[in-house]
Amino acid sequence: MTPGDVVEAVERVGLPRLRVAVQPAGSTLVNLDTIFHTSSAPFEETVDILDSTVDLRATPASYSWHHGDGTAQTTTSPGRPYPALDVIHRYRRPGGVSARVDVTYRVTYRVDGGAWQELDSTITATGPATPLRVREARPVLTR
Repeated sequence: MTPGDVVEAVERVGLPRLRVAVQPAGSTLVNLDTIFHTSSAPFEETVDILDSTVDLRATPASYSWHHGDGTAQTTTSPGRPYPALDVIHRYRRPGGVSARVDVTYRVTYRVDGGAWQELDSTITATGPATPLRVREARPVLTR
């Protein structure tokens, strides 16, 4: 069995595609700190490859946050909800965007209960899009 066989098995099983959570939810304002976060946990699965039992473990190594306005940032943290400001973005223009988080996993495996080994390459799972409306607020003077 080769590491390539393990990569094929991981791709066949599929790694978790995490959904991005955005605060404020549903809509935000231009020039407001918009918070991004997701929930992640190590992924474990057992598969059969070439008459062997293979235990897989995938742990998030990095998160690529795609804001939907052509910008992105990469972190090693899944972020946290308000009041934490771990992963934030400020939109510069109003309109509709689709945000997502892509997770890059480090995968370790063992064959038939043997020693754990790490794949040389990482595997990235593209997250589903989350729609977000970016609005512009204008101040109004009143008497």
